[in-house]
Amino acid sequence: MQKIIIALVFAVLPVSVMAEDSFTIDPLHTFPNFTIDHLGFSTMHGRFGKTSGTLMVDEAKHSGSVDITIDASSVDTGYVKRDDHLRSPDFLNAAEFPEITFKSTKVTISGNPQGDATATVDGKLTISGVTTPVILNVTRMHCGINPMDPKKQQYRCGFDAHTKIKRSDFGIKFALPAIGDEMNIDLEVEAVRD
Repeated sequence: MQKIIIALVFAVLPVSVMAEDSFTIDPLHTFPNFTIDHLGFSTMHGRFGKTSGTLMVDEAKHSGSVDITIDASSVDTGYVKRDDHLRSPDFLNAAEFPEITFKSTKVTISGNPQGDATATVDGKLTISGVTTPVILNVTRMHCGINPMDPKKQQYRCGFDAHTKIKRSDFGIKFALPAIGDEMNIDLEVEAVRD
């Protein structure tokens, strides 16, 4: 009888509470972007237009994983000549290193992802072939049914994250210190449960 009761309890629990869920990043709603000081006069903004990857979320254990790949050549600052320079060996060297990657080593979720949650994501960021430890501070995380899905079945997770890096740590030293060393990076990510 006890086994039957336990089986019934697990049968009615949401799948997301029972196991780690996998998600595929939605490239249309994922925006890696950055800011950097430009010659001490202004702050330059840029973004990357092509992103792919996966998330794993274990709501019960408040953990998971993040694996993101960014197409380095998709950099966009709104000015073609500058973007071409950013793709060159002076900066991203996109021909030789076409991918920027972030792979988590530890994820700690605080709060309920189906309500309001935050998280800390330790991981390794690779730019221009150089890998450096980075911590993403997730300021907002939410998982739930997509309200725009007519069938109310598509389950999504999304998060907003921020980190700060020094480009010199990745061997990108062109025009230092005139063009800033510190870069603010923000990631707005949405992913669909597989």
